[in-house]
Amino acid sequence: MRRSRPLTIVLCHVALLTVLTIAPALAQHSATLSHDSPHVGAHDGHNGAPPGEAWEGSAKGIAYSERNHHIAGLMVILMGLAELSHVLRLSSLRWARLLLPSALLLAGSFIMIWSDHEAWPIGSLSLADTFMGGDREILQHKIYGILALSVGAVELFRRLGQIGHKAWASPLPLMAIVGGLMLFGHSHGFHPSAEKIAMHHAIMGTMAVTAGSSKLWSTWVGPTDRSVATNWEWLWVSLILLIGAQLLIYAE
Repeated sequence: MRRSRPLTIVLCHVALLTVLTIAPALAQHSATLSHDSPHVGAHDGHNGAPPGEAWEGSAKGIAYSERNHHIAGLMVILMGLAELSHVLRLSSLRWARLLLPSALLLAGSFIMIWSDHEAWPIGSLSLADTFMGGDREILQHKIYGILALSVGAVELFRRLGQIGHKAWASPLPLMAIVGGLMLFGHSHGFHPSAEKIAMHHAIMGTMAVTAGSSKLWSTWVGPTDRSVATNWEWLWVSLILLIGAQLLIYAE
């Protein structure tokens, strides 16, 4: 147990240093590209607004985006609390094992429907235009929704005992890693706070990749060294809660 603690401490410092050094540079680069690229307006600008009326950066657009991020933050916080009860081995809260898949399914459903005001199914864009219209922001949102729904279903069946193979524990951390990597290329197009948003996504992406990697590693070492696996799970839980808190205070 003592030998495993330094490893967790080192990893925490590495993650923090990554955020403080690499993430700002990536955020700045992403924001610069979004401002300089002549194609951003055509593909990432959310062209669902009427001619002459910009959605990105408008008061309504900012309020809509912030609300969605805050709701997502609440779902992530619920996931973190569910995982915290697991790490603490709170047998009196066995029902909490279903909290994570429930939060994922709710988050996935919300993202699929309300992620973008002009996209299918609530906006003017058709299903084909939404997924093949060339707007990367909309497409990424829908991919996040599909990932959340798929992994939520896997986790629900896994925690109900319907599927028991060890491999089924991998989709959850892999979703965190893939979703985190996607955030480094997630742009809001022409937005007055593009640099701030890019920085936010880069920091959150770094934490998500680190969290997913720690959870994935805990599933690998768990059968051989439970104490080491627990330390990695603590890092996973801490970062999930931090991501949720970041989403709850998200502001453009």
